[in-house]
Amino acid sequence: MGKAEPFEEFSLNVNFFDNEQSEISAQFKSVLGLTVDINTEEILRNGEIKFRHSFPSRTRFPNLILKSGILKDSKAIDWCKKAIDHYQFSPTDIKVRLVNSKKESILAWNIIHAYPIKWTLKNQETEENNIAIETIELAYNCLLYTSPSPRDGLLS
Repeated sequence: MGKAEPFEEFSLNVNFFDNEQSEISAQFKSVLGLTVDINTEEILRNGEIKFRHSFPSRTRFPNLILKSGILKDSKAIDWCKKAIDHYQFSPTDIKVRLVNSKKESILAWNIIHAYPIKWTLKNQETEENNIAIETIELAYNCLLYTSPSPRDGLLS
């Protein structure tokens, strides 16, 4: 038998301010909430209790939770602080990319009009301008799955 291939390592890159020219990139170990739920509306048929029609209605997007990461740029840190500390919200677009060990994008999601609603910091033990993040929770308007593009680092 041949030698078993080890699992390839992946990382989750998060680009803040994707709708601006100076986007900020960060890495997180876990991203939760890349989910779309479709609510349904039920209508009874002629008042019968045993039979009902179910129709799709609105989509719902649960909060996005980014876990175990490092924010290195003061713009992203200030964006979170303004929302959490001063109740000043500036929704922005975010791109989440699943990247393999060759830095190729495997999957990508666009998060539209996100803003922070909660963050938890790890104990800070460094003198650098980095903030270790336990979690950042974001509310947002829409989630779009996108195919990775050459701009995302996918090799042709």
